[in-house]
Amino acid sequence: MNKRKKTGSIMLALVISVSMLLSACSNNGGNNAPTNGGTNTPANQAENNKSGEAALAAEQIFRMNLHAEPPTLDPGMTQDNTSGTVLNAVMEGLTTVDKDGNVQPGMAEKWEVSEDNLTYTFTILDGATWSTGEPVTAHDFEFAWKRVLDPTKETPSPYAYQLYYLKNAEAYNTGEIKDASQVGVKAQDDKTLVVELHSPTAYFLNLLSFYTYYPVNKAVVEANPKFAAEAATHSTNGPFLLTEWNHNESLLLTKNPNYYDADKVHFTEVRLAIINDSNTELSMYETGDLDWAGRPTGEIPIDMIPSLKEDSEANLQIQGIATTYYFNFNTTKEPYDNVNIRKALAMAIDRKAIVEKVTLGDQIPAFGFVPYGIKGQNDTFRDEVKDSYFTEDVEQAKTLLAKGLEEKGLTKLPTIELIHNEGEGHKKLATAIADMWKTNLGVDVSVQSQEWGVFLTNRTNLNYQVARAGWGADYNDPMTFLDMWITGGGNNDTGFSNAEYDGLIKKAQTSSDPAERMEAMAAAEKILMDEMPILPIYYYTGIWMQKPYVQGVWIDYSGEIRFNYGYIAEH
Repeated sequence: MNKRKKTGSIMLALVISVSMLLSACSNNGGNNAPTNGGTNTPANQAENNKSGEAALAAEQIFRMNLHAEPPTLDPGMTQDNTSGTVLNAVMEGLTTVDKDGNVQPGMAEKWEVSEDNLTYTFTILDGATWSTGEPVTAHDFEFAWKRVLDPTKETPSPYAYQLYYLKNAEAYNTGEIKDASQVGVKAQDDKTLVVELHSPTAYFLNLLSFYTYYPVNKAVVEANPKFAAEAATHSTNGPFLLTEWNHNESLLLTKNPNYYDADKVHFTEVRLAIINDSNTELSMYETGDLDWAGRPTGEIPIDMIPSLKEDSEANLQIQGIATTYYFNFNTTKEPYDNVNIRKALAMAIDRKAIVEKVTLGDQIPAFGFVPYGIKGQNDTFRDEVKDSYFTEDVEQAKTLLAKGLEEKGLTKLPTIELIHNEGEGHKKLATAIADMWKTNLGVDVSVQSQEWGVFLTNRTNLNYQVARAGWGADYNDPMTFLDMWITGGGNNDTGFSNAEYDGLIKKAQTSSDPAERMEAMAAAEKILMDEMPILPIYYYTGIWMQKPYVQGVWIDYSGEIRFNYGYIAEH
């Protein structure tokens, strides 16, 4: 998420009750999706979400910070929220979601679903065009999805498993079948896309709003496989055009006059800075050079938060979001292939002290992986399935560490190499945990900061020992957190593999019984915590600042920013 996708900046938050978090998140997700499409006016919902309908300012320019260079703007390769923030503005899938997470028509003006909920027939919107002028067709969707699943690609798509809901998608992606025509997506003609699922999936329409399901311009991609590396060669279909990309400096998005809802898009420009220093970001916000600072891609200096709480002009915003902050263990590298050593490290930190003293009491200590706000069967998953999988216990941690070292034939744990991406918050948190491990277990830790793209590459390639990570919801179901840990999963950056876990995830994916699904996912999360390939630290709440004149822009339940239908009010 950085979800999410892999998330690239530490999301600081202020003290917020669990009840506030739940109320912020509980009405979202694919389970509320309609079975049939309607009039293609997702912007109408956005217009209704505006409060007060203030008069528009003459200049409609929105400025925020990305914090880091997007690693890629290829929707089939994206796996982080920095890239996703840009893609959500310049690209669009068959569906979109409104402020409450409810599905709205996107590139599909309508759809029909078979009685057995296995076949979806989408009608592509008249007038949908690429930035190059060609029409968006059903063939572009078929091409894009099969491209993600293509097992012969030199660099596999990290989110290929997200398309495994399609009939024969997994078999094709893993090489079990060679014929791509057997995958359950077919363009009957330019306007009609037929999708077959291998089992009913209640949140499938919600999934279609996620960037892995975005179309790509078939002609452009075939002519230039590196189309997504530069603004001049990228082909987009969303509310904004990718006009400039000054690498490691800034991106410029401009309003797409050919977008079907262009009359509802008010920003003429969105200027995205790339500034990795949180103090500079805050200074630019205070001087008016940025209209938005902090969540989801920026960062606010931790030490400044107490004074910002008291400063009404800062316009500090707080919201619960469905995201988890954690550390990855490289289970393929000794001695982190030993479960007792991993458990010892997980039990030897004080999460309450971390959220109260390091991140200023902003988050909720995590002892599981699925955060608050994600739907369960009748309530939220976290309320139905308590995260009481383990406790913090220094003495027990010492015992487990001694046992693990004996099993590995060691007398002392080698210096731990802990990596994190750039950011003041990540550094402070990593240093605090390193101090706890030193104090409580007597182990030495080397903390290393890495540039976002380098960090992601090292983590994906298992070129690390312990690494910072964050994951946000791609859709509102526990599966968006749990299916990433299947054996060989594209976002499984730990090397973790457990056949029982894989079976439980498969059972939850194919079952149409809500109770059976939740039971299987709860059992899977227990295995995840028993095996401890990851070390959960806290569940996020999000904090950001926005100028009072910024209207119609929101942070959704997962923590992603939605500015496509925002506007600058007179001020």
